[in-house]
Amino acid sequence: MFLGESFRFSLQALRANPVRSFLTGLGMVIGTASVILVVTISLTSRDYILEQVEGIGSNIIFAYYVTAGPSTPAANADYIKMADVQAIREDLAPQIVAATGVMSDFDSMLIAGKEQDVKVLGTDEYYQPVRNIVVSAGRFLDASDVAMRMKVAMLTDKLANRMFGSPEGAINQVIKLYGMQFTVIGTFHEKVETFGQSEVERDTILIPITVLRYFTPVERIDPMYVQVRSPQEVDSVAARVQEILQSRHRPGARYHVETLTAILNAAKNISLILSLVLILVSAVTLIISGIGIMNIMLVTVTERTREIGVRLAVGASPREIEIQFLTEAMMVSLIGGIIGILVGVALPLSVQLFTDIRIPVSPVAIVVAFGVSCAVGLIFGSLPANRAAHLSPTEALRYE
Repeated sequence: MFLGESFRFSLQALRANPVRSFLTGLGMVIGTASVILVVTISLTSRDYILEQVEGIGSNIIFAYYVTAGPSTPAANADYIKMADVQAIREDLAPQIVAATGVMSDFDSMLIAGKEQDVKVLGTDEYYQPVRNIVVSAGRFLDASDVAMRMKVAMLTDKLANRMFGSPEGAINQVIKLYGMQFTVIGTFHEKVETFGQSEVERDTILIPITVLRYFTPVERIDPMYVQVRSPQEVDSVAARVQEILQSRHRPGARYHVETLTAILNAAKNISLILSLVLILVSAVTLIISGIGIMNIMLVTVTERTREIGVRLAVGASPREIEIQFLTEAMMVSLIGGIIGILVGVALPLSVQLFTDIRIPVSPVAIVVAFGVSCAVGLIFGSLPANRAAHLSPTEALRYE
């Protein structure tokens, strides 16, 4: 029996029982589509988590004062100062993009006819690139604003909406802070929403750090940010920042110098575990569908015992009988696998058509899904095919 004849006979057998063939292949459709969707979900979730973490700022190191120790009272000199930020800029200039510091304070403002507290941050022109701050309207603080102690301010978009109706409407408006008038030069928001977990809150105002220093009794940078040029140098630069801070302050003062590396690694591990769990579920689905194919093929062998006996009697070899039934199992598996691949690819693409979310479909997942479909048909079709090939022609012809 030629291979072409084997395909033809197998196709005829599938057409003779269309409902059975459909239900048998349905498991493969679900299992194969699951494999592709699992990998797609894994890649999308990993990319989203990494984008969110990196959106805070790429290659970021942040440092802040912790304590002077249980037996040593804190002193103003222990806090991180702008002089420390400048020292890090000079010492690590070849390895960093920028370093910036943030001072925090609160003041009261008249908002919608009510006196309310707002957070006031003092910083400089390096804060925007380091923290990935997005300017919605107007401009950001520049070097001259900081050096000349200009009374200019930036509002968060939400605060600008509350006070002036829109970010654009806030530009060139005059607000009152610390009893002095400040001109609004811009509005901003974080590139990635941190929901108040960073120093930027809903009602936050940015002013030059040199101006805020006049209204705070103690100079305290909390936190200090350092952006490193290369991801490979983040850990070494973090260690060097720690050394610089310790050397510039009295013994016993403790500073935390942290990076986003641990968060990124945790996100990758979570994504990997999620992928493994989902792949395991998909594997179970494929195994169940493979068992379904095997059971149906065993029933088919039993139903077609007399046909097998006739073919053996007229000269068909056991090898040809085995190839025919194995081909039939492979066709069910491959047709179901191909339909499953189409479904697995179509779902992410359809989501992209109706939303702005980019969902990557991995070519590797498609190849793996197709390979698994072939393997399932081959493995689970072997037993029925082998049983059909080893039937006795005499006994098969007697079968009713």
